Amino acid sequence: MLTACRIVSTDPEERARAAVDRSGYVPDGIPDGVVYAESVDDVVQALRLATRHRVSIVPRGAGTGLAGGSSATAGNVVLDVSRMNRILSIDPVEQQAVVQPGVLNAEVNAAASRHGLFYAPDPASTAICSIGGNVATNAGGMWCAKYGVTRESVLSLQVVLAGGRILKTGRNTIKGVSGYDLNALLIGSEGTLGVVVEATLRLRPKPLHTATVAAYFADAPAAAQAASAIIEARIQPAILEFIDGATLAAVDAMMGTDHSSRGNAFLLAQTDGYGALLEQRVLVEAVTPFATSVEQTDDDARAAELVAARRNAIPALQQLGRVSIGDIGVPRNRLAEAVEGLAEISKRTGVKIFVIAHAADGNLHPMVVVGHDESITEGPAKVALGEMFHLARRLGGTLTGEHGIGLLKQEWLEEEVGGLSLELQHKIKAVFDPLGILNPGKGI
Repeated sequence: MLTACRIVSTDPEERARAAVDRSGYVPDGIPDGVVYAESVDDVVQALRLATRHRVSIVPRGAGTGLAGGSSATAGNVVLDVSRMNRILSIDPVEQQAVVQPGVLNAEVNAAASRHGLFYAPDPASTAICSIGGNVATNAGGMWCAKYGVTRESVLSLQVVLAGGRILKTGRNTIKGVSGYDLNALLIGSEGTLGVVVEATLRLRPKPLHTATVAAYFADAPAAAQAASAIIEARIQPAILEFIDGATLAAVDAMMGTDHSSRGNAFLLAQTDGYGALLEQRVLVEAVTPFATSVEQTDDDARAAELVAARRNAIPALQQLGRVSIGDIGVPRNRLAEAVEGLAEISKRTGVKIFVIAHAADGNLHPMVVVGHDESITEGPAKVALGEMFHLARRLGGTLTGEHGIGLLKQEWLEEEVGGLSLELQHKIKAVFDPLGILNPGKGI
């Protein structure tokens, strides 16, 4: 198969690089080769050949996934779409962008900004993650507090199915209910149903005003309680992010900042729109009873410095060791219980757990940090990961909010969704991919 594709590499270094994502999972082997797609025709040809020869295909974009969803091993061929990286069009009137899957999230926002628009889903890895991967995992980010996750901002897709046929899903209008919602089905399917080759994205008007609040707390439960108080105040911040004290210290060490000197936990909040300053006032009133100090600003440069603390949290922890980034979700009013439960798991298992969270929607990222040469898929680290998922379920939550199941979370999936749901999902997978060649062993 490989020799028939247009651009192929069997170089061991490139194969090894394509074997892993940012999850910390290390497969036993490396893929047989990497096919680099530069056009829709390249993807069609690769999947037709894969079907003919029954070769397992692992779709790959920027490789920034956090659940092992794009990891590959011997017997797999990686289909890399990162070179399909063009913004095909932007319509500032309809507020839409048509892009290829390899375009980076930040590049979409840079292009939209020139028209006074923005693309709402913005993972902390916005500078390095691609739209195709965002679609594959239904990625969220900081702005999803107000504007929703990827599914709310993708109007239509072009997807190449396992046999090489091209499927168009969704529509170019804001509304549309013709037939089953295959667009929503494919978003979050982790490359197991088809390979995205084009996406029509919904853009939004860029807010003219933004107000930022940085609040510091004596401990993490107090910060979590303050986040719940913001929700109870009936305002909808554009950003509401939580960072625990240990993570703040790691950020300070990497960036030379002094956040941890002001408290042992941190909430970053932004309000936007014409009422940004009015909402900021209500937000400050909500958090002040819990906080040790509160900073307010409407200065863009200072706001960017505060946001950088959140965006750099994961890179800071990666300097300490191998990181496995959890992704549990709980009801928003149980955020404090989740934070306390994670601290108890860390104490009981002896595993270092650092916590950041999208506090406005209850999506926590508990991060297990082990030595650079230690495993995150066995021993105490795996025990801690399992305990996190059980904690989320006890609190009425989910084992993944935005990173997907990938390889790392499969053993806990049926516990959450139930046997009948999983059976139906396997049948759907068989309709789209009857030979089971697309990202085998991932997701469901």
